[in-house]
Amino acid sequence: MSRADRVSERLEGLDALLVTNLTNVRYLTGFTGSNGLAVVGAAIRRFVTDFRYVERARSEVGDFDVERAPSRLGDALADGWPAGEVRLGFEDDDVTVRFHARLRETLPERIELVPCGGLVEAERAVKEAAELNAIRAAAALADEVYGWLAEQRLVGRTEREVARAVEQELRRRGADDPSFPTIVAAAENGALPHAMPRDVEIPAGTLVTLDVGARLDGYCSDCTRTWATGELEADLAEIYELVRVAQAAALDALRAGPTGREIDAVARDMIAAAGHGDHFGHGLGHGVGLEVHERPRLAVSDESVLEAGNVVTVEPGVYVPGRGGVRIEDLVVVTEDGCEVLSSTTKALTVVA
Repeated sequence: MSRADRVSERLEGLDALLVTNLTNVRYLTGFTGSNGLAVVGAAIRRFVTDFRYVERARSEVGDFDVERAPSRLGDALADGWPAGEVRLGFEDDDVTVRFHARLRETLPERIELVPCGGLVEAERAVKEAAELNAIRAAAALADEVYGWLAEQRLVGRTEREVARAVEQELRRRGADDPSFPTIVAAAENGALPHAMPRDVEIPAGTLVTLDVGARLDGYCSDCTRTWATGELEADLAEIYELVRVAQAAALDALRAGPTGREIDAVARDMIAAAGHGDHFGHGLGHGVGLEVHERPRLAVSDESVLEAGNVVTVEPGVYVPGRGGVRIEDLVVVTEDGCEVLSSTTKALTVVA
């Protein structure tokens, strides 16, 4: 069954879904350009793009009728609909108020617009075998760069210099791009979960958080390691070991069946019991695929049940203002009876001076 067929089966009470989120468009149609939309339903497969991408679409898009839009993309939707009343879902988490108003002006009155975002994302959450292989390759590429970086010098180089070098190495080894801006955060900057690399030299005897991901053939990886630049003071060594043990416990608990909230609690409760509950303020993890943040989530707020084929991060952290932080993150595939860890860079405390 094709992806479009599977999404069509999710359209309870709807005749078709208008897909405008470009990541979702790519997932359904294979289109890699920057302007296009798709309409998918049991009896309809339409793909619309502009003049620039018509030839690309004809080579990339399968099982959809490729249409060239007039001056504005949505204007193509003025006709081409089945007879009678049509309930058309749209991605309300993507469509702007302005585009919605234009759609309402363009569509025949018999086409009812129904908000229903998240349908394609729900399908994307369970990866196919080819997707898993692509993500494995992206994870392996990030691990390669960690191996390269472990042989470099950190002390005396600025965070920004190291981050730029990592991104250059990712591309040199074949990445389309980094999955996200690389994080290099030393000492007190490491207490910021999404720190920006600074033009500040990395000192000796501290922690450095490194968050690295590769985008390869459209799919992302995401891996964080926290390294030392020399002998650590006792409090920093203690939070490193706490995070390492909490992350291992969460990995041991991860499998199909529990909710994201339940897996999050495994690491969160351990960190809270050690007195650092206020220093772990983000979710334990998130889905990864065509986007570096997608469904499902491992978080206090997520009651969705994990399924085999989900790809998620497991990344507890402790962030102590003014001192530093630790985050250890693996990329994993959820299986029926456990998980497959895709990140292979060691989690033993690594010293790179």
